[in-house]
Amino acid sequence: MMSRLFKLILALVAALAFVTCSVAYAYDSSAAAAQPVMVEPATAEALPSWSAFGGAIGGVSHPGDLFHVDASDNPADISMVVSLTNAHELIHSYRYLLLRVGVYRQGASNELDSDSSWEEVLIPETYVSLRSAQATFILPGAAKYKVTIDDGCFYCFPGGSEAESVLPKFHLMVE
Repeated sequence: MMSRLFKLILALVAALAFVTCSVAYAYDSSAAAAQPVMVEPATAEALPSWSAFGGAIGGVSHPGDLFHVDASDNPADISMVVSLTNAHELIHSYRYLLLRVGVYRQGASNELDSDSSWEEVLIPETYVSLRSAQATFILPGAAKYKVTIDDGCFYCFPGGSEAESVLPKFHLMVE
């Protein structure tokens, strides 16, 4: 009798575990049905800029936009990874390069060009550098965002460098 009771309890626990796993699977699979997120690079005029040349020590003189992200049709949280794609080239021009990443959410006015229509998203202070050539953060879905470089500092190695060789190139991956 005790063995039957033990088998019955074991069967109930197994059935309960199976039902719990099924619910978790259904929850995870709903994220796959989410709408795609659109990513658009910023225009050349909106990019951040600074004057970098041999021996220069300085900072970002003009903060600017990197990417515009439209996740307004996707209610799920989105993970963003901002990467420097040419860090292996930049190490020949910079002793150090440290850039602070900012994220802004579009406000109610829906005007892309108006600075007042963007609200800063509070993320932990996030930097991209030559050592850690990427930064990752998670944002809520159902919104439009812009990813920016808000500040930064650098030191160029002494000696001349081609202006094109000291410009960082960025990539944004959204999941």
